[in-house]
Amino acid sequence: MAKDLMRYDVMAQEALRGVVKQALLKAAGPGGLPGQHHFYITFRTQAPGVDIDPSLMDKYPEEMTIVLEHQFWDLDIGDAGFEVTLKFSGIPKYLKVPFTAVSRFHDPSVGFHLQFEHEPDVEEPPLADNVETPEPEAAQATGSDSDGAQVVSLDSFRKK
Repeated sequence: MAKDLMRYDVMAQEALRGVVKQALLKAAGPGGLPGQHHFYITFRTQAPGVDIDPSLMDKYPEEMTIVLEHQFWDLDIGDAGFEVTLKFSGIPKYLKVPFTAVSRFHDPSVGFHLQFEHEPDVEEPPLADNVETPEPEAAQATGSDSDGAQVVSLDSFRKK
């Protein structure tokens, strides 16, 4: 079989990141999050373009999960990523997250889940397998997939 010089895997991930962007655009709209929808967004804190408070970087040096549900402010979506203010232990913190840093997106209200692959940059160390996720007011651990969520993994589309 010929080598995939088109990089369909990368194209598919970029298309799925567009789903995350569209969901966030709806959440940032005048009506906010519709119905029971809410998002768990996991991202790599060391990824290029991530801007988070140093105290959060100290606590979550590799990966963290944020929850966008009831208390979030200044959600702004751009072409390359999003910005939002969340409270951690009652203190507002600004976060800037490029879409390329997002590793998981989950809307548990409808069981929708996306997981993204990551090819480490030369300068970037590989992520640990056991990553702790935050549990303050606005950021909680994602829990297990026993809630009926469907995981979409690009590995299932790749030929072995």
